[in-house]
Amino acid sequence: MARPTPQQLEWAEKEFGVIIHYDITVFEPQYHFRERWGYHPDPKVFNPTRLDTDQWIRIAKEAGASYAILVAKHCSGFCLWPTEPYSVAQSSYHGDIVDSFVKSCKKYGIKPGFYYSCTCNGYMQVDNPGYVISGDPAAQKRYVALVERQLTELWSRYGELFEIWFDGGLLPVDKGGPDLRPILIKYQPNVIRFQGSVIGPENNTRWVGNERGLAPYDCWSATNGDSQFDGTQEDDSIGEGAPDGARWSPAECDVPSRKNEWFWKKGEDHKVFPAEKLMDFYYKSVGRNCNLLLGIVVDDRGLVPEKDAAQLCRLGAMLKRRFANKVAETSGQGTSFALALKPRTRIDHIVLRENLKNGHAVRAFSVELLKNGRTVKTFRAKAIGNKRIFRFPATEADELRLTIQEYADTPEITEFSCFWAEDFSLHEKIKMRFDRQ
Repeated sequence: MARPTPQQLEWAEKEFGVIIHYDITVFEPQYHFRERWGYHPDPKVFNPTRLDTDQWIRIAKEAGASYAILVAKHCSGFCLWPTEPYSVAQSSYHGDIVDSFVKSCKKYGIKPGFYYSCTCNGYMQVDNPGYVISGDPAAQKRYVALVERQLTELWSRYGELFEIWFDGGLLPVDKGGPDLRPILIKYQPNVIRFQGSVIGPENNTRWVGNERGLAPYDCWSATNGDSQFDGTQEDDSIGEGAPDGARWSPAECDVPSRKNEWFWKKGEDHKVFPAEKLMDFYYKSVGRNCNLLLGIVVDDRGLVPEKDAAQLCRLGAMLKRRFANKVAETSGQGTSFALALKPRTRIDHIVLRENLKNGHAVRAFSVELLKNGRTVKTFRAKAIGNKRIFRFPATEADELRLTIQEYADTPEITEFSCFWAEDFSLHEKIKMRFDRQ
């Protein structure tokens, strides 16, 4: 049975992060690198006049995030730190946005991380899975050398990182890809790697298989598959995982906070998801043993727009309210647990957590709500993992029972608790569904 590393356990406990997209395409939105190979926007067009990374990270903190990933280089090839050949150093801005981002993360107690696409680079005419489109071996070697140099810069200059993101995965060395393992071991040996299995088997996470903030109803942190996807096509087969999988590689749910948009575009404020929808993403990711990675846009001023900021801050307030009133809690080892409640107690959330140091022990369980000795509601599932959340319309109960029917080892439940969040019950109970969507 696969087991997590200490770094993977810490990553899971952080639960909720943000990914901040910023690129030269914000200033030239009509640019699409695949439509005109060889053309790239003049770096001088990149000119945010009010850029404030403190504002970005302060909003992430207020939203409830514990870590933040900055897209240091997306598919255009334009880099947010001073480097050659195509970056802020050649732009009208001239600052080091990566350095500013990391300093803001430290200021607000947020764990920093970087996204760097190794498989796409419009400036260098490279496309998935990481080959120059010309097929020229000399050009491929030049591109590999560039990736190795730029990642050495990113991983060595800005201190310890929490997570690095390989969107599209990595091209293996024996197939012409960059040799990143020696660089990573030297500079970031403890970092969590999204889709980093090509580098090595340890400290990896996988894509959940969609960009809709939706984990499978039962999502295992162990898996027998691999995750080397670019996000352009959904693949539900990798989301579920396997309780006895050979590798511990928990799933991360990335989803934009604007409908189908990772980057800011003028006139698209109507695409901002309301906080209620963002909260739904939380339930269907964190509440199903995944981490939520919520996309945040930055506009041409260099700021998170006002409407986006307002909904993100509302999300943070919802998270605090809905889990502030803990009615009862227990923990321990075994297969049967009970919570005694006062008569006529109303609850609308149940939270379960399992000790994962030795892997997934729990394989099937049920939670019953009882009133006067009669079962009034039952929830059934297989995976608990780092966190499992059940939400439901306000229900009176005087006892809760957790029964673990199947297990691979003695289960250790670190939390079995219930909550009463009145704002949730009043405003959303008519929307509740108990299907597996």
